[in-house]
Amino acid sequence: MEHFIRIICMIAHVTARKMPTFHRHEEEKFFVNAEGRKKSVPSIHDPPTRELSVVVPSYNEEDRLPLMMDEALDYLEKRQKQDPSFTYEVIVVDDGSKDQTTKVAMKYCKKYGSDKVRVLSLVKNRGKGGAVRMGVFSSRGKKILMADADGATKFADIEKVEEGLKNLQPWPNQMAISCGSRAHLEKDSIAKRSYFRTLLMYGFHFLVWFLCVKEIRDTQCGFKLLTREAASRTFSTLHIERWAFDVELLYIAQRLRIPIAEVAVNWTEIEGSKLVPFWSWLQMGRDLLFIRLRYMTGAWQLETRKCN
Repeated sequence: MEHFIRIICMIAHVTARKMPTFHRHEEEKFFVNAEGRKKSVPSIHDPPTRELSVVVPSYNEEDRLPLMMDEALDYLEKRQKQDPSFTYEVIVVDDGSKDQTTKVAMKYCKKYGSDKVRVLSLVKNRGKGGAVRMGVFSSRGKKILMADADGATKFADIEKVEEGLKNLQPWPNQMAISCGSRAHLEKDSIAKRSYFRTLLMYGFHFLVWFLCVKEIRDTQCGFKLLTREAASRTFSTLHIERWAFDVELLYIAQRLRIPIAEVAVNWTEIEGSKLVPFWSWLQMGRDLLFIRLRYMTGAWQLETRKCN
């Protein structure tokens, strides 16, 4: 058994990319404004010029995106009318979609202006974590919210995660993270799931707890609010680009002693999930093991590198 563990550790170490690559294709260094002109994307390393950036990773979301965008922009516009000092931007990251996701998102850019809605189209699919990272690195907000394109979480619940972030003050080095959570809905969701899916869910939760993140019950909810400094530090270190990226993100945050809040949010299951249950959980299980082993063996370091 000990020999087997050594072999697994060696494989994890040898196959690891030492640091994540942050290369942008030439076309990804620009977004197209409402007039159709190319504008250079800003950098996470620039001083913030907005109160809030909302990053929406989107892959083949032409059908589900409008509902989410309508709800989010309705909320954000009302909030800005009530408080003119509140400024925001929504960054839709089209993760190499094969449908009309970019075209759908550009309608909102034209309606609200490219200062409020920006569309970043990636040349090829990077995975949800890779798409979120590209959006984060192109953002201008003091706070950065990750929000799924399916609109499963009610957007007004941003106030709950904002309260969670506020309650963590004083933030060490201006870093803090507030995670939306569906853990309180677990009993109801089990009643609607098959035994197999329930077994996979419990298995995944156990692996997350055992290998990586002990303090957060729901690591996978796509509704997370980060201070700009926390986003810059964690995403600069992130290696996993697909489904398990949330776990590595929180693992990095724990290692860096960034305070994390977990806040209950409303959540509704929306049809059209990209997750293929068995194979996705298998891939995520492998990624969880490699997260732990690669940091443990020093193959991955908590270093910070800039995106080019």
